[in-house]
Parts: sequence; C-alpha cells; structure tokens
Amino acid sequence: MSYVKSVLQPGENIRFVTDIHWMVYLPGLLLLLVGIAVVVLVWSFGVSGGVAVFLHGLAAVLFVGAAILMFIGWFKRWTTEVAVTDKRIIYKRGFISRYTIEMHLDKVESVDVDQSVLGRIFGYGDILVHGTGASLEPLRNIESPIEFRNYVTAA
Repeated sequence: MSYVKSVLQPGENIRFVTDIHWMVYLPGLLLLLVGIAVVVLVWSFGVSGGVAVFLHGLAAVLFVGAAILMFIGWFKRWTTEVAVTDKRIIYKRGFISRYTIEMHLDKVESVDVDQSVLGRIFGYGDILVHGTGASLEPLRNIESPIEFRNYVTAA
C-alpha cells in the first residue's frame, strides 16, 4: 500500500497523484551512451593492444557508473510520492528513513511553478507551495507541474 493511501483520513479522496519525472534517468543514460561510444570506437578503428584493454576497461567503468546512476534515479522515483487530496497536499520521500510534509489546502496561498525550456518540452518542473505562515520546500523535477497546480488551486 502506498504511503498516501495509508494516511488518508475518513472521507478524504485522492484528486491527483504525480511523480518525479523520468529525467532523473538522464545522467545514467548519458553515461551509458558515452560507454557505448567508446566500445563502438574501439571496434570501428580496430584498436588493439594496451590501448584496447584501457578503452574496454573505461567502457566497463562507464557501464557500471551508468547502472548505478540509473538505479539511484529509479530508487528516487520509487520512494517519492506526491499527491493532492480534497483536503491537503502530501509529499513523501525515503524508504527506511522517511521524510514527509503535508499542507492543508485551506492554508495554501499560492503555488509557483518553475519550468525551464526542457521542462516545458518534456512536462516537468519545480513547484513551490506558499502557505499562510510557511511554505513547503520546493518540490523538484515533478511530472505535470501545471496540472498539479490546477488541482491545488481548484479547491
């Protein structure tokens, strides 16, 4: 059972659930492409001897680094939940050590969405929720931030 579903109050309904955007995989994918490029260069130019051993070792290190970065991205996505219910905003991250923050919708003053050009193209951005007396920490790289804002402000 997800964290959000486990903390719902009686009569409270989930209106919108989002996630960290898939762009968290981008560093790992870029490293994977560099590793593939190294292997292709070795095969294309017929490099042999000590240089080939070095380049194959470099490619192996790049592949391991890519796998680690992609695992970290997956784990971050898997352990983060962002939801808007008809009563509050819920944000949870972490697996064993958990960090959660909630804000009741009647305490929300404004919702700021910050999207870069790539964020606009691929549909992700940072969200900052301002409330009476306090603000949520910025929610970074959130998928569908405009839709998130619309569900919060439509209350």
